[in-house]
Amino acid sequence: MGKWQDHVVWITGGGTGLGKHMALRFAREGATVAISGRREPKLVAVAEAIRAAGGTAHVLVCDVTDEARIDAALAELDARFGRLDVVVANAGVSIAGPVEELTMAEWRRQMDVNVCAVAVTCGRAVPYLEKTGGRLALVGSVAAMVHFAKAAPYQASKAAVAALGGSLSVELASRGISCTTIHPGFVESEIYKVDNEGRIREDRKDPRPAALVWEAEPAARVMCDAIYKRKREFVFTGHGRFGWFMGRHFPALVSQITRRVQNNVSKR
Repeated sequence: MGKWQDHVVWITGGGTGLGKHMALRFAREGATVAISGRREPKLVAVAEAIRAAGGTAHVLVCDVTDEARIDAALAELDARFGRLDVVVANAGVSIAGPVEELTMAEWRRQMDVNVCAVAVTCGRAVPYLEKTGGRLALVGSVAAMVHFAKAAPYQASKAAVAALGGSLSVELASRGISCTTIHPGFVESEIYKVDNEGRIREDRKDPRPAALVWEAEPAARVMCDAIYKRKREFVFTGHGRFGWFMGRHFPALVSQITRRVQNNVSKR
């Protein structure tokens, strides 16, 4: 009997990375887990792993930029399970490049997935979560506070997620729904393998320092724990908390440091 026993959890972007490992963690602790995304084979593989371990999983093929699909996913979960306790808005993309080369379409895709889809997913889930005194969780990033060159769209989207989470925490408290906004530092993810058009590029290397990158499983564990405790905001890893503090209180110094780091990397 885990602490999520009898809870129904929906995770968007649940086929890979943090979404996948959060699904496994929730299921291990007793939850019925629904995972959604656009790549069905990835979702099926996660669901099979959950079932093989004795858990309950449900697959929803859902593009979160399609409002009708969000509504259909929620209706399907309600019909199948009769309740919804946790919604984790995890689906996201990363658009990168020099700001003068980015197109309007690339900016729109970044905001559509990382901000608009998150907001609509949360909004549509409110009536279901209100019945259970449920929990919302938004996956942001320390990138909202620590900025690097050629990552403006992603960083802007995560700053918007931080503001959105704060607003929802205030707006929904009186309705018995908590909202936890999670800001990871460097965590294992496939997001760096996806280009601006959404194509998987297996040849791409993760530019982040390997020694600082957390594995996805322990990251998922602390994220699920923060949601369980209904924390308003949760920042991790150790370097992530330090960067968040410095970015909030000493932004000019952080900008100088990130410029030097990127200049040194480019000279190698």
